[in-house]
Amino acid sequence: MTTSETPTSSIEIGRYPVPELTDLPEDIRSRILAVQEKAGFIPNVFLVLAHRPDEFRAFFAYHDALMEREGSTLTPAEKEMIIVATSAANGCQYCVIAHSALLRIFSKEPMLADQIAVNYLHAPLSERQKQMLAFALKLSRSPEAVSEADYQALYELGYNDDDIWDIAGITAFFGLSNRMAIVTAMQANREFYIMAREPRK
Repeated sequence: MTTSETPTSSIEIGRYPVPELTDLPEDIRSRILAVQEKAGFIPNVFLVLAHRPDEFRAFFAYHDALMEREGSTLTPAEKEMIIVATSAANGCQYCVIAHSALLRIFSKEPMLADQIAVNYLHAPLSERQKQMLAFALKLSRSPEAVSEADYQALYELGYNDDDIWDIAGITAFFGLSNRMAIVTAMQANREFYIMAREPRK
């Protein structure tokens, strides 16, 4: 796809019309082209959400605030673990596929994302990481059941209140993302399926 092209039919990537890049506000077009330059393709989430420019800006501003927060002790791979596990629980095909690719890149473990998506308890994770995912999944599936015992379990493994906020924020934000991806029938790019499947030589 060149910098001036978008898919000819929105059916290819989702339910809603996809705007032409040339018709988008300059700030949104610049962001999309920067992602394309870095990744080599445009992830469909950018094109689908560009249907509503104000919400596009708000979505990615919060995304960046969470995922790029200075001072977070969660590693990029651990953040992606949360996204993959909760997106699988929410049945979001796009987010599982796209963020599994990112998890493979950050973890340098080609099989880990698939293992977490199916059942994180059987994945080769530390007890600390498993407790992180247990909390994220509980918050995702039954938030009303979160109790002081859940916080204590995290504290005992070295997490602090800022870490817990990070886990909760990522879980909540991608809960939104999952639901919008499902409602818009967002399709994952083919590139995500094969990305980082083999370890780098």
